[in-house]
Order: sequence, then C-alpha cells, then structure tokens
Amino acid sequence: MSLGECMLRLSPHGHGRIEFANALEVWVGGGEYNVAYALARLGMRTGFLSRLVDHPLGRLIVNHGRAVGVDMTHIVMADYDGIGREDRIGLNFTEVGTGVRASVTLYDRGHSAASNLKPGMIDFAALFREKGVRWLHTGGIFTALSQGCAAVCKEALVAARQAGTIVSYDLNFRSKLWSSQKAREMTRDLVPYMDCLIGNEEDFQKVLGFEVDGADEHLSTLDASAYKKMVEKVVKAFPNIKVVGTTLREVKSGLVNNWSAILWAEGQFYESRRYDNLEIEDRVGGGDGFSSGFAYGFLNGKTPQECVDLGAAHGALLQSTRGDTSQIDLADLMHVFGGGSARIKR
Repeated sequence: MSLGECMLRLSPHGHGRIEFANALEVWVGGGEYNVAYALARLGMRTGFLSRLVDHPLGRLIVNHGRAVGVDMTHIVMADYDGIGREDRIGLNFTEVGTGVRASVTLYDRGHSAASNLKPGMIDFAALFREKGVRWLHTGGIFTALSQGCAAVCKEALVAARQAGTIVSYDLNFRSKLWSSQKAREMTRDLVPYMDCLIGNEEDFQKVLGFEVDGADEHLSTLDASAYKKMVEKVVKAFPNIKVVGTTLREVKSGLVNNWSAILWAEGQFYESRRYDNLEIEDRVGGGDGFSSGFAYGFLNGKTPQECVDLGAAHGALLQSTRGDTSQIDLADLMHVFGGGSARIKR
C-alpha cells in the first residue's frame, strides 16, 4: 500500500513552455501513488491510500489506478462543494526540459483533499493487521503537505510497526513545499518507525542533515565512496533502518544524465550497473521507478544486489516515457535488468 497525494499533471507538448502553451497533456501522478501503480504494472497486488474529491477529476484518478489493478477502495472521498473551496484535486504544471534548460514544476495544490487528511480517517490497524498488508510506502512529499498529513503519516507508521508491516519512506525533498529546517524537524520524529530509507543526495542533506563530502553545490559530480560514508552515518544514527537506497544522478543536460544507485543492506553496500549518458524522455518519476523496482525485488525474495539492479533498471526505464507513472511491464524490466540492449525487437 502507498500513502500520499495523487495529482493531475498538465504539461505542454514536447519541450514546450507553459507560458506559451495552447494545449496541455493530462497525466496522473504523485510520488507515493507512482510506486503502487508501477508495482501493479509488474504484477504485484497493490493499493493506494489518500483523500480525493468525488467529482470527475477525482474519479479520473480512481479510474487510472483501477485500470492497472491498483486497489483504490480505501481512498477517502470528499463531497464536492461546487467550487472547491474546502477540498480540491491538486494540480501541477510541468515543463520537460531539454539541453541547458531544466525541467520545471509549478504547483497548484493548495487546499487539496489529500492535504486535509486527519488522523482517524483511515483505519490503518485494520489494513495492516486484518488485511495483511506486507509493505507500506510513503514519503516526504505527503508529510510536507500539512500538519494533518504529518500526523497521519506518523499514525500509519506506528500502526505498521505494531503489525510488523515493512515501511519504506522516500525522503523526496521539495523546497516549494517546506524548508530544510522544517523537513528535518518533522522527519527525524518519523525515522525510528521506518525500515527502508530512500533518497538522492539532496534528500539526505536537506531532510536529515547528512552532508556528502566533496559534493559541489550543483551536485554535478557524484562520488560513490562519499555516499557510502554518508549512509554509514545514517544507519549509525538510526539503527532501526535495515535498508538504505540512494539514487545517483549526474545531470549532463536536460535529456542526458548518468544514472545509477547504491543499496545498503545487512551491513554491506551494493552498487547497481551504471547507465552512462542515459537518454531521457521525461525524468519525472525516475526515483519512484527505483523505489518500486527495489521493493519488487525484496517482496519477491531477490538478493540485495539484484534489488539494487532492479531498482536502477526500472528507474532508467521509467525515464524513457512521458508522464509520471509507469508504462513498463515485467518483461521490459527483466530485459534491461538482464543486460538486454535497445536493439529493435521483431
């Protein structure tokens, strides 16, 4: 199960700019939702926990998840007041960058139905104890939305810990949602209830305060050994953490990145295959692809090395298609995971 907000993303065609758009593509997505959706595409039984508005935009999201088999029945549906003054569906406007122009996201998600979640609205104990949910995924985007969401996140994590449900948490720092100081204050209270911690270089710095030695301010050159030292500090500070997944992205241009990942598990580090000069169609959702890929590995009894390779391969594949959510199936993943090339399939 994933817990978070799902939004509608509106993007100009290709690499167009919002300011000059005369048409916008509609995509469904959200950091936590993307993980449940991707795992359903890989054949897993998944569900999504959130709050939406009971009107056509809310039902668009519900139908999107149902189309690939995500269980959307536990979503809290808010009545539509006719204007969206109390609850609305969050929007984000995203430009897909190219060359030296970066991708940009403009949020329009204030007063969303998900941000108005409060403790007690979702029966987590019943889900984890009675329904037998094995894995809960959530993250920093959801926690940052409101005080209520932060409280619901803790409620979910405590219930999961009591039921023996595995918890993965993607730090996912968003400077437009909260400050680094606020993120550190809120997140350090939640980490003791987590099993798997996920994030990139900026996430660990901004959300938990662990600096990566030698990283420049633009994070353009990444040293795997420096990240390993940082992770060792993290697991020493939080001994309950069993797995740490870190994606490494070197941005060469808007459409070309170097991409890889590191996984710490059982006291050892595992490095994925490197995807140098990875050609990108749309980088949004790459980190969620990593999260769902390595979760797929652990849930199916794979070794830590296989898990980090699955995560990195899935993240690379996710960036080859438009939109936030996965268009990748298990055959696609296993082909790249197994070292398959991009030669045409006939």
